[in-house]
Amino acid sequence: MQRLRVLLVGDEIMIREGFRRLFNWEAHGCEIVGEATDGMEALTQIDALAPDIVIMDIDIPVMSGIKVIRLARVRHPQLAFVLVSGHDGFAGCQQALRMQNTDCILRPVDCGELGVCLDNLRVSLCRRRDATEAAPQKQEERAITGIMRYLQEHLGEDVSLTILSDRFHLNPQYISQLFRNEIGVGFLAYLTNIRMERAKKLLLSTPESVAGIAGQVGYADYRVFTKAFKKTEGITPSQYRRGYLSAQGAAARL
Repeated sequence: MQRLRVLLVGDEIMIREGFRRLFNWEAHGCEIVGEATDGMEALTQIDALAPDIVIMDIDIPVMSGIKVIRLARVRHPQLAFVLVSGHDGFAGCQQALRMQNTDCILRPVDCGELGVCLDNLRVSLCRRRDATEAAPQKQEERAITGIMRYLQEHLGEDVSLTILSDRFHLNPQYISQLFRNEIGVGFLAYLTNIRMERAKKLLLSTPESVAGIAGQVGYADYRVFTKAFKKTEGITPSQYRRGYLSAQGAAARL
């Protein structure tokens, strides 16, 4: 069997980087093909990269790891998941373990335990693929999945329930209810969350100005963006960036 394609999902860049560097992926027949910082981005990356295994924190922004599994399995029933959880998330792990091709490991992650987990999933994936017909049936895309992908791809544009209604030929009230039923939050709260998560990623990974980042995540006025960011994160975008850079500098001196 060829190398397993792995997607890493977690909202802390340094933890994802630790996974990349400290674990011997090649020894277990794996390669990392991408990363995501929240549940919505994870779904988008799953569609775009077609990984075999998703290693994901159970408690991620926008939607929980359990919710990601349920939505992803609609389009990718063979996909395997490894959920990473603290002891306080044990109930969520128990729920995950009842799902096919899903395992759960506790923090701090032990490399040996992760290796055994991946080896077991490899065996399970081989068996399932051998038992699957060569031409699997095409599954219809759920409305909420298409809407979330659209938002991710048009995050810098003006987006509203009316625009989504025209794009997907659905009633605005129905779309609003979809978000509450499927994601657990209202549309505006969801949109603000994914905009803030994208903004944080850009603040830490690019030298773009705050005003430039504001435009990329859908805010024409950077002052409105700064106010929204501070309300969500408790600090301004500039303070968020400086804090990360200071932490990096401190880590480099150790």
